[in-house]
Amino acid sequence: MLPPILGCNEKIDNEIVHRGTASRAVRFSVPQADACATAIEMPVDLPETTSKMGGPLVKQFSVFLPNKVGAMLEIVKLLNAHQTHIVAMSVSESTDSAIARIVVSDPERVEKLFRQKNVAFGVCEVVVVEMREVATQLVKLLAALFMAEVNVHFTYPLLTRPRGFAALALHVDDTECASSVLMGEGFKILSQSDISR
Repeated sequence: MLPPILGCNEKIDNEIVHRGTASRAVRFSVPQADACATAIEMPVDLPETTSKMGGPLVKQFSVFLPNKVGAMLEIVKLLNAHQTHIVAMSVSESTDSAIARIVVSDPERVEKLFRQKNVAFGVCEVVVVEMREVATQLVKLLAALFMAEVNVHFTYPLLTRPRGFAALALHVDDTECASSVLMGEGFKILSQSDISR
């Protein structure tokens, strides 16, 4: 019997590829007629992985700002005036512009507000992971994502401590796979409701 593999299945052409926490991918041929089947008989004993998280992922806003003094302050004041708070933030700049990546307490309100005020922004989902012991768990978290071949594009800590612990926002190339693998490794994945309290 093979050791357990935590990971995610993905369809490439007519094959299902299981990206797992082992250093190999297990491929299963799928006949063209069966390509849309929901159940696939697998010749190895793999544990089931979740295809969807129990709760929604967290929305991150990428706000495009002019690279000038006070630009971020204007955004924070706008949000505070509408009883919304930034719970995580990362700012990167270039010569003439900056991108503020923010996680907020009320994403629906912020999206409407940004549209009304013509604020240039983009939206994506991030995985927010609770970190009870940052010194030891960070290595475990990154190793699990590495073994599952999930690429981390960027990461930043939350400004608040939901549930009393530190938390880390991760933008990855496969949020479902990352969430599934990290939950399988015992990490608590926080939803928007967890951080909006």
